[in-house]
Amino acid sequence: MNRSRALAVLAASVALLAGCARGGGEPARSAAPAITAPTTTAPVPAPATGGTPPGTLLVADFGADTVSFVDPARGAFAAVEVGTAPYGLAVGADGRAWVATAEGVAVVDTESRTRLALIPYRTASGPATTGEYRGGGMGIALSPDGRRVYVGVNVPGGNGTLEVVDTASLKVVDRVPVGRRPFDVDVSRDGSEVYATNHDSFDVTVVRADDLTTRRIEVAPYGTEGGLGSWLKPHYAAVRPSDGRLLLPFEGERLVVVDPRTGRSEIQKMTANTHQHGTTITPDGTLLTVGTGPIDPATDRGPSLTVRAPDGTERVFPLDGPHEDVAVSKDGRTAYVTGGFTRDGSWDGLTVVDLRTGATHRLPAGSRPLGIAVL
Repeated sequence: MNRSRALAVLAASVALLAGCARGGGEPARSAAPAITAPTTTAPVPAPATGGTPPGTLLVADFGADTVSFVDPARGAFAAVEVGTAPYGLAVGADGRAWVATAEGVAVVDTESRTRLALIPYRTASGPATTGEYRGGGMGIALSPDGRRVYVGVNVPGGNGTLEVVDTASLKVVDRVPVGRRPFDVDVSRDGSEVYATNHDSFDVTVVRADDLTTRRIEVAPYGTEGGLGSWLKPHYAAVRPSDGRLLLPFEGERLVVVDPRTGRSEIQKMTANTHQHGTTITPDGTLLTVGTGPIDPATDRGPSLTVRAPDGTERVFPLDGPHEDVAVSKDGRTAYVTGGFTRDGSWDGLTVVDLRTGATHRLPAGSRPLGIAVL
């Protein structure tokens, strides 16, 4: 996107701002055509052992109050009620999943497939509602030692907070202010820092884990002129394993590489030319990023999955319809991309992508699935 196009998009966004839903965010656009997930002739049976097999997918059903357990070959086979409009989730080595809902952090035993607790937030974020701009938990992450959960809490119309949950006592033990709409939360590999990616304030809040002091790093490769009405804001980040830098994709055109300790950033070229949301990174440094579709259908490309190697080379796999987030199988051969999407056009399933061949197929999986993890 050149400068003139960026300014044109920003101008259009400002004009649309009056029609935005409460809480700001990206401007409204016309709804995408309804997309129907594949149907099955019979429900997928639960595992014969009663336990949950390794490799099962766990997805947050933003369109329901549940998380779904998904067989990666056949589809969803169980669901557990967790709380209103679950968004992000994180799974620990002990098999417990931590799910950010509008009401609090749900704790799920993924082996027995039961909810153990619902931990209410300390932050007043309004009534527990559904929809793109609802208050409550969004991004969520575990500390490397499993002792703390960090959840970004959205406060409609204002700045959010990062709440700290003690995983032993199942209580919120602290909180700290961050930016507006903390879409994503990540933790440094050594656990010393937490990063809240704040969509509506064009920034990342760096939080020291020991004393919860904060620093703000602006991340706005296209500028901030559009304010709340801009499409050109950060969504999700990944921590690069090799050096701890944060990788934030924008529009399939620019990858912002942030050094969280100095606040300095550099911009690298990307090639998908599509509005980007969810991202994850593999242990070898391969970055996977979901493209949700065009801002301007006349010039931008449609939904896709970008697979970016550590040397910067990219493969772009087209997807059918909007998607939101992505996880990768343990062997690194398969990506699972959620069809939930935070805006219009979502569907109730996953796209499974063979990362060697680019072949894709759809899988039924919960109701408007957003966050995803491989158990």
